[in-house]
Amino acid sequence: MAFGVRIGVEALRTIAFGSITSSYAAVGSATAAPIHLIAFNNATNQNLLVSLDGSTDHFRVVANGFKLLDLTTNRVRDDGLFIPTGTVFYVKDEGSAATSGNFWIEAIYAAGGN
Repeated sequence: MAFGVRIGVEALRTIAFGSITSSYAAVGSATAAPIHLIAFNNATNQNLLVSLDGSTDHFRVVANGFKLLDLTTNRVRDDGLFIPTGTVFYVKDEGSAATSGNFWIEAIYAAGGN
């Protein structure tokens, strides 16, 4: 049986607590495809801020929490909202430096048939 769309999974993007400061730091490389679903996972002991441009605060991820964005629920490959190809994600602390843990990003995209 052939399927019209299958998932592709981007490489895991991770940054350790010691590299997270009060200034935005890039978390991995730019996206290679339009992102349909993304999870921001914060295993540090402090709230963190996420930016899509390295200067604007876009999302808060609470300490030991996560934020899941399913942008294309029940949509086909070219329909719905996406995070654009080439997007770099940035993270910084919200005022207090983390002393343990890490932050990571998991991303899924649509990758053609079969």
